[in-house]
Amino acid sequence: MSALILALIAGAVVGLALGALGGGGSVLAVPALIYLLGFTPAAATTASLIIVTATSLTALHAHARTGNVRWKAGALFAAAGLLPAAAAGAAASRLPQPVLTAAFAAIAALAAVKMLRTTPTTGPAAGEARPARAAGTGAGLGALTGLLGVGGGFLAVPALVTVLAFEMQAAVGTSLLVISANSLASLATRGATTAGVNWAVIGPFTGAAILGAWDGKRLAAKVTGTLLQRVFALVLLAVAAFMLTDALT
Repeated sequence: MSALILALIAGAVVGLALGALGGGGSVLAVPALIYLLGFTPAAATTASLIIVTATSLTALHAHARTGNVRWKAGALFAAAGLLPAAAAGAAASRLPQPVLTAAFAAIAALAAVKMLRTTPTTGPAAGEARPARAAGTGAGLGALTGLLGVGGGFLAVPALVTVLAFEMQAAVGTSLLVISANSLASLATRGATTAGVNWAVIGPFTGAAILGAWDGKRLAAKVTGTLLQRVFALVLLAVAAFMLTDALT
C-alpha cells in the first residue's frame, strides 16, 4: 500500500478520534507515522504536532458552535501548560529515541486505565475550577505535549470529567482548546525541526484528519460518551503494548 493511501487512512482515524473524544489524535498519529510511514520518533513527534494543531483548531471551531467549550476552565488549563510545553519541547531532541518511545507507551497505558475507570457524567458541570488542581494538571499536560509531541487531550478529558465534573460533551470540546494551545506552544520550540518534515505525507495526513474531525463531531452526538471512551481506551492499551514491546526489543 502506498504512503499516500496509508497517510489518508491514518489521518481519517486520527481526526475521528479528536472530533469524537477531544483527544487521542497524537497517541494514534505518532505510532502511525513511525510504523506505517517510516518516520523516526523525533520526526514523528514534530509531524504529529503539526497535524494535531491544524485538526484540533478545526474540531474546536465545530464544538464551539454547539456550545460545548468551557472557555474559562480551558484557558486556565492551557495557560498553566504553555511554559512547561515550551521547555519540554526544547529538551525532547536531547533524549534517546528508545526512551521517547517507552515514555510514550507508558503515558498511553496510563491514559487508557484512567479512561476505563472514569464514568462520564450526563448533567451540567458542577462548580468552578479548583485553581491549584487545574493549574497543576494543566502544567503536567503541557510538559507531556512538549516532550512527547502529544496534544494532551487524551489525559485532559479524564481530568476535566473527574476534577471539574464536566459532562463528556463539554470535556471533549474544552479539551480541544487545551490541545490547540499546548500544541502551538510546543510547535513554536521545534521550528527548526519542521524543515525536515515530509510535507508530501503530512499534507494529505492533515487534510484527512481535518475531514475526519467533522465526522467525529457528528459521531459524538449520536453515540454515548461511555461507549466512545471505553472503545478508545482499549485502542490505547493495544498501541501502548505494541510500542513498549518495540522499545524494549
